[in-house]
Amino acid sequence: MLYPPITPYASGMLPLDGLHQMYWEQCGRQDGQPVLYLHGGPGDGCAPMSRQLFDPWFYRAVLFDQRGSGRSVPRGELRDNTTQHLVADIERLRAHLGIERWLVFGGSWGSTLALAYAQAHPQRVQGLVLRGIFLGRQSEIDWFMHSMRQFYPEEWQRFVAPIPVAERQDLLQAYYRRLTDPDPQVHLPACRAWGRYEGACVALRQNADAIERASSEYVALSLARLEAHYFVHRIFLPEGQLLQQIDRIRHIPAVIVQGRYDVVCPPVTASELAAHWPEADFQLVEMAGHSLWEGGILQLLMQALESFKLRLC
Repeated sequence: MLYPPITPYASGMLPLDGLHQMYWEQCGRQDGQPVLYLHGGPGDGCAPMSRQLFDPWFYRAVLFDQRGSGRSVPRGELRDNTTQHLVADIERLRAHLGIERWLVFGGSWGSTLALAYAQAHPQRVQGLVLRGIFLGRQSEIDWFMHSMRQFYPEEWQRFVAPIPVAERQDLLQAYYRRLTDPDPQVHLPACRAWGRYEGACVALRQNADAIERASSEYVALSLARLEAHYFVHRIFLPEGQLLQQIDRIRHIPAVIVQGRYDVVCPPVTASELAAHWPEADFQLVEMAGHSLWEGGILQLLMQALESFKLRLC
């Protein structure tokens, strides 16, 4: 279903402020329809395979690693790292590349950021392709930290193992203290445990490669620190804002793809978004979890990108 592997025709580091620099790249057709890819996490970064989602004969695909993530520097940095900073970074990148409007594609945390960006700058968004919806509410954060054990009890036991029993009532704060400790002997084991927990729960069938990648030092350091940072600060948005401001983007064509058995971002959240936004095309995928790369989810996302080729011509 994916397009062949492709090499970016342009890439660079965009200075954001005195602290952060953001890695970006473009691939596909240089005069094509702009589409922005927003990775998950926060803190993960763009995988090379993500480029293969976009028809290189039609789309001008823009991918970037959010501040503190992937190839952006400094990696894992929490200072000056908020949802508002990320939304401003997207606008800075759009202006830097000379793009007037673009299609926005985001999954998991990428769906959160896509909604926040679209609501802040609706005039810049031609359409939205969203997957594995996360709205950053307290109930969703609590689900990740505590309730995923209902489906993955053995993985949750591994997740809480580094935390003394006396501290587990506030598991997020207990992890945050360790993840932000300057001593690598403290923060690296916590990062790896957090990354493994997420990597083990993302797919309907556990994927050893996904677990290994998410728990590797390179990925886990930024993934765990930034996810905990955003969770502790309730994603830097008022509770429920992304639902409350749907009227700002109601006119924008949108496709929402959600796995029926998504344990990381349960389908009730996508269903609530669709109820607030009936104009969006909501597609629930049977026999699928959270991962972008599961067959049914990937197929519908590719179909959505095909349908936008007709809408945006």
